[in-house]
Amino acid sequence: MPTPYQTHIGSFTRKSTFFWAAVGATVGLANLWQFPYLASLHGGGLFILLYLACLLLVTLPLMVTEAAVGRYSRHGIVLAMDGLIRSARQSRAWMAVGRLSILAAFLVLSFTAVFGSIALAYVFFGALGRFSGAGEAEATGILAGLVSDPRQYRVFMGWHIFFLLLVLWVSAQGVVRGLERALRVVVPGALVLMLVLFALAAWHGRMDGAINHILAMHPEDLSWESLKAALFHAFFTLGLGMGVWAILGSYTTPQTRLKRSILAVVLMDTLVAILAGLMIFAIATDGNSFDGERGFSLLFVSMPVTLAQLPASQFVIATVFLLVVLIVWTTSLNLLEPIVGWFREWTGAPRALSVLLIGLSVWLAGLASLLSFNVWAEERIGGATMFRWLELITGGLLIPLVAILIALFTGWCLTRHLSGTMLGATPRLFAGIWFWVMRLVLPLVVAWIGIQYTAFSLANLCSNGNVAAWCDQPAAMVSEDGEVPARDRPFAATPAEPEEKAAEAEKTAPASDQKSPGVEENGGKSGEKAPKQDDILYDSV
Repeated sequence: MPTPYQTHIGSFTRKSTFFWAAVGATVGLANLWQFPYLASLHGGGLFILLYLACLLLVTLPLMVTEAAVGRYSRHGIVLAMDGLIRSARQSRAWMAVGRLSILAAFLVLSFTAVFGSIALAYVFFGALGRFSGAGEAEATGILAGLVSDPRQYRVFMGWHIFFLLLVLWVSAQGVVRGLERALRVVVPGALVLMLVLFALAAWHGRMDGAINHILAMHPEDLSWESLKAALFHAFFTLGLGMGVWAILGSYTTPQTRLKRSILAVVLMDTLVAILAGLMIFAIATDGNSFDGERGFSLLFVSMPVTLAQLPASQFVIATVFLLVVLIVWTTSLNLLEPIVGWFREWTGAPRALSVLLIGLSVWLAGLASLLSFNVWAEERIGGATMFRWLELITGGLLIPLVAILIALFTGWCLTRHLSGTMLGATPRLFAGIWFWVMRLVLPLVVAWIGIQYTAFSLANLCSNGNVAAWCDQPAAMVSEDGEVPARDRPFAATPAEPEEKAAEAEKTAPASDQKSPGVEENGGKSGEKAPKQDDILYDSV
């Protein structure tokens, strides 16, 4: 049996494949359900400029580092770190960097596949006309019936298995015949499909309103919160800290210009987010109907309702969610790859067996998130469902911790000669910026992001009325038998609150939880409630 350093796990055959694979890894659901909301809230075009500055000055150096580590070693993140530790004669404790990144990729993939299964179901729902003539209450009922109904959880599990099989089937074909071929076709195809939908939105929608939301400069909306939002999105949307960039870097051909390709990927990701925002706001019937909308509420409730008003709505809705499926599918393929690569390098197992075992593990882990929305919705640990804890652990702890450790290791533990060799030919200005960003700026900024993310997540649980150990719970927020109010269950079907209580709640709710004027929470129908904006906090999927 070969030693781990003799295990060859594959490589790309074309230099442009790295670009398409990296675009597939970075363009995720956050481009659809988070970026448009942030841009419209924080100054439009000024927020985009602020976001680009955060990308170029903070996260781009980390992206280059992760990819360069993989390319220099020609291994996944675990063996890559092992080789660098040996070369720099550092403590074996640094091996935790690679192992934690694989764990982070595994957990994120487990709930990303759940989102993909919802989008896959919506392709068929749209094609079969289930949203024809539907209002917000009806669309909420369709989502709740798929995701939250304890009696229908097996159907949800079926969609989950269907989506995962699509991912595993391609991955099992190998790096060249599977991953490379699929990404070189699917990613450009998804971008073309987005351009077609953008043209349709421009033709039937109001592009002037969309431009005002996304591209127009609104300096009055810019604040320190805008910088915070830009930093958060720039860090979480690019798939950092999960070994993705290292494995893609290890697959590159010698002709691939790594740093130039990464810069092109960052710009492409931003362009896709802008196009998605313009498309979403253009199809809004009055130019304002998506104000304050994001996450599940935007993608799976408001979007189908609005699209149902267009000509040939069944085809349009099915096509939109096909685009969503392709986006989540390529993201999942890239998240799976570092895990499969690590397992093969660790065990020497053939690829098909590795994909099967890892896929089964991802499916089992994904059930924790899937069942948190229905059968286990009332089972809470410290006031949060299993899904919310997985989300908090990955977004608030694992990913920021891995990013900080990589920055500290490359900035302080590697010699200047070794780090320069790893980076390759680099302009002196970029090398100087990279060195000090990795040493000082990035550890401090990412630590702040992780702390803020965790604090916001925990506070959000308290503000939603959950009984958590760290919350000073007002007695009125918990019923006499200690049960969490039904309004705080994800996708719960609850009676509409009296107008007086709703108005009082709106006054006392945090600003991030308040809806903009003109957006009804209950869709106008008693007994059904739209998902909260903060049901999904994680924005890198």
